[in-house]
Amino acid sequence: MKTVTPILQVENIIKAFSTIRAVDGVSFSIDTGTCFGLLGPNGAGKTTTLEIIEGVAKPTSGNILYKGEKIGKRFQQEAGFLFQTTALQEFLTVIETLKLFRQLYDHVSPLDELIETCSLEPLLKSDTRKLSGGQRQRVLLAIALINDHDIVCLDEPTTGMDPQARQNFWELIKRIKQKNKTIILTTHYMEEAQQLCDIISIMDQGKIIIQDKPERLLNTHFDDVLLQIPVVNFPSGVKRLQEQHEIHTGIVSIHTRNVHQTILNLNALGVDLSQLIVRNRNLEDLFLKLTGKELRA
Repeated sequence: MKTVTPILQVENIIKAFSTIRAVDGVSFSIDTGTCFGLLGPNGAGKTTTLEIIEGVAKPTSGNILYKGEKIGKRFQQEAGFLFQTTALQEFLTVIETLKLFRQLYDHVSPLDELIETCSLEPLLKSDTRKLSGGQRQRVLLAIALINDHDIVCLDEPTTGMDPQARQNFWELIKRIKQKNKTIILTTHYMEEAQQLCDIISIMDQGKIIIQDKPERLLNTHFDDVLLQIPVVNFPSGVKRLQEQHEIHTGIVSIHTRNVHQTILNLNALGVDLSQLIVRNRNLEDLFLKLTGKELRA
């Protein structure tokens, strides 16, 4: 059986600053056509890891292979980047900006296709200085795709976006995935990771603490669901509640494997169920379980 070489292999990367290791022995591989998510709170090391892959920062030690070869000029030609902070040339329209960047490459994506993929048609004549945050990110994503790249690195691309703009951006990423492009995504939004990523690695203190498909991770670590009710809806407080539970910001979260029976028990206690929320476990629950930290640190 023929072995398929991963498009990217990261081998024991370390990045040290004085006595601090921002990245501490990180290793992973990414298959072609995969959306690979690096998750974790601010300061976990995910952006530094991505900067090393992109060539912006040099590792203290470790190796990176692209299509089986040591990373170099080929990767730079075949990879697109959307950094956390990127300046656009001022006093140009969106269409002028796209044409400017197209001149930098020999092999480019069709302009019409790029405009359609990133939903830029209504913005083509707009001055780049007057774009909203979400619009600006769509332009930057188009720039990252101009060279018809095989792999695209997106560093927290939706930070600062409002919920609607974030949802729209997710749809753009899904379009790119459908074209069998490989995506490396750093984010601290867990819903974003569940929507987009085929494989996730959760980082904390410079290390990868767990890695797998999102659904497999959740199935491995949880066998219950959560019932959430405002604490004020308990007429006699929560002291009579037998199920495992915790209270946070005025909400009682009850762990159960039998939703029906738990609701019957709550009803018998006279609990007001009008604001009851029943939800499955998610990646944020997993991160809190593994590290005890809030994801949006």
